[in-house]
Amino acid sequence: MTGKLYLIPTPIGNLEDITLRALRILKEVDVLLAEDTRNGGQLLRHFGIEKKLFAHHQHNEHHALKEVVRFLKEGQSVGLISDAGTPGISDPGFLLVRECIREEIAVETLPGATAFVPALVNSGLPCDRFLFEGFLPVKKGRQTKLKALALLDVTIILYESPHRLLKTLDELMAHFGAERQASVSRELTKMFEETVRGTLAEIKTHFETHVIKGEFVMCIAGTE
Repeated sequence: MTGKLYLIPTPIGNLEDITLRALRILKEVDVLLAEDTRNGGQLLRHFGIEKKLFAHHQHNEHHALKEVVRFLKEGQSVGLISDAGTPGISDPGFLLVRECIREEIAVETLPGATAFVPALVNSGLPCDRFLFEGFLPVKKGRQTKLKALALLDVTIILYESPHRLLKTLDELMAHFGAERQASVSRELTKMFEETVRGTLAEIKTHFETHVIKGEFVMCIAGTE
């Protein structure tokens, strides 16, 4: 009998956001994979869970697939966690899930924390239809992507790092127009959580004079 792969969301900041089911599965799985074993180890220690962690990140996930599938075919259960949020959402996970499906191995994804959902709901922008784009290409294809996104009539969700935030806001204004409504959230669920709403120009002005720290989720209104 083959084992099962569990994708286990972990808190994006506030450790109270982990579910009771996630804690149970973390304790029960035979093998636990982590995007960063140091971060995963801190999480386990906080909840008093003793479990050996194996690294599974973007630099080794291609090579690790066969070994993980072997564990599963031997009947072992395998859990996967990322540094924060739900595995597979702008984090490793997709390749392993696809391989398990190909090998007819059961996959179970637990519901839980992810950054873009609270940012979207809190933005005040329409939530009925949206496009989650994640991180924009850093170089090749970036301007082409922005040009295409600017034409969509749905709310667009982007992830961005602190050191590229102002540049990305400039590019969004160039393609979407400075008056396009948007919302930028940072440090979600943490002590210094902040959401700034307004036009792209107003948001850019805010962050030119305020701290730029943490992980950012950008929600941009679609065309009317």
